[in-house]
Amino acid sequence: MEQLQSGSDVLFILLGAIMVLAMHAGFAFLEVGTVRDKNQVNALVKIMVDFAVSTIAYFFIGYSVAYGVDFFSGAHALTEKSGYALVKFFFLLTFAAAIPAIISGGIAERAKFNSQMAATFIVVALIYPFFEGITWNNNYGVQNWISHTFGASFHDFAGSIVVHAVGGWIALGAVITLGARKGRYGKNGEIYAHPPSSIPFLALGAWILTVGWFGFNVMSAQTIAAVSGLVAVNSLMAMVGGILAALLAGRNDPGFVHNGPLAGLVAVCAGSDIMHPMGALVTGAVAGGLFVWAFTLTQNRWRIDDVLGVWPLHGLCGLWGGLAAGIFGLEALGGMGGVTFMSQLAGSLLGVLIALTGGFVVYGLLKVMMGIRLNAEEEFEGADLSIHKIRSTSFEK
Repeated sequence: MEQLQSGSDVLFILLGAIMVLAMHAGFAFLEVGTVRDKNQVNALVKIMVDFAVSTIAYFFIGYSVAYGVDFFSGAHALTEKSGYALVKFFFLLTFAAAIPAIISGGIAERAKFNSQMAATFIVVALIYPFFEGITWNNNYGVQNWISHTFGASFHDFAGSIVVHAVGGWIALGAVITLGARKGRYGKNGEIYAHPPSSIPFLALGAWILTVGWFGFNVMSAQTIAAVSGLVAVNSLMAMVGGILAALLAGRNDPGFVHNGPLAGLVAVCAGSDIMHPMGALVTGAVAGGLFVWAFTLTQNRWRIDDVLGVWPLHGLCGLWGGLAAGIFGLEALGGMGGVTFMSQLAGSLLGVLIALTGGFVVYGLLKVMMGIRLNAEEEFEGADLSIHKIRSTSFEK
C-alpha cells in the first residue's frame, strides 16, 4: 500500500488526473473532425462510454493485475490520512482509458458499438495492465532480467511504450481484423479519399491533447518532490519539433500539421525526464516526419484503413520514443544516463509483441463470437449511434 502522502501530493496528482481526463475530449474531437459527418455522434458517444467501461474494468480487475492492489481487502488503508492511493488510481486510470480511445480512432466508421465496448473491457482489464505491471511495478521479474542482461532496466517515464505503443499496436491488429471501410479501396487498386469532415474540430482535438499532455508527462512524477521542470521543457521541444517536421514532410497539409505535436509528444514520453532539450527536439522532429511517411504508406500502398493513423502516430512514434530514450538519454549525448539502448530495445519490443498479439486475439475472438463490423446498410447510413437515429428518436419525442 502507498506510504502516507501530504495533501499537496494529493492535489498535485489529482490535477494531473484531471488534465489527462480532459485529453479524452481531445481524442473525441480529433476523431469527430476526421470521420465523415454521419459518424460524428458515434465518435463522441464512443469515447465517453469507453471511459466509463474502462473505469469499471480497471477498478475491478486491471489495477489489481498491474499493481496487486484491490479495493476490497484492507480497503481502510486507501483512505488513511489523505486518500493518496485513491487519487493515484484515478490518475493511472486515465492512462489506461487512453488505450481504447487510441484504438477508437483506427477502427472508426465501421465497428459495432457493443463489440468495441467488449473489447475495451478486455483490453483495459487484462492486456494493458499486464504490460503496465511489468514495466512500472516490476511484475514477473522482467525488469530485473533486463537490468541484469543489458545493464539498466527498461525506462518509460510517461508511457511512450506502456500507453502509446501498446494502444497503437493493439489498434493495428484491430484495424487489420476489421478490414477497410466500404468504398475506401476499389477492386482494381483505386483509392477513394474520405477527407476530414471538419478541420476546426480536428484542430480543437489536437490542441486539447497538446495542452493536456503537460499533465500527462509532468505529473507522471506523481509527487511534488519528484517533479522536474526538465520534463516540461522536453515536452515543449518535442512538440515543436513534431509540428515543424510534419509541416515540412506533409507539405503544409493541416491534418498532418495538427498531428505533428501529438507525434512529438508521444515520442518524448519515455525519456522526457532524462533527455537534454536538444535531444527532445530531435526526437520530436523524427516522430513528426515518421508519422507523415508511415500514414501515407499504410493508407496508400499497404491499403490499411487506419482512419486517424493511430498506428503510425501512437504505435510507431511510441516505439521510436522508447528507443530514443536509450539514445538521447545517454550521458554522451547530453542526457542524464541510467539507460542503455539494448534495454530500451528489449522493453520496447516486448511491449509491441504483447500489444500486437493481444489485438489480434481479442478482436479475432470477438469477430467469431459476436461480430465486430456493421452490416453494409448500417455502414452506409452511419454507425450504430448515428445522428439519423438520434433525430428519429430523442428529438422527435
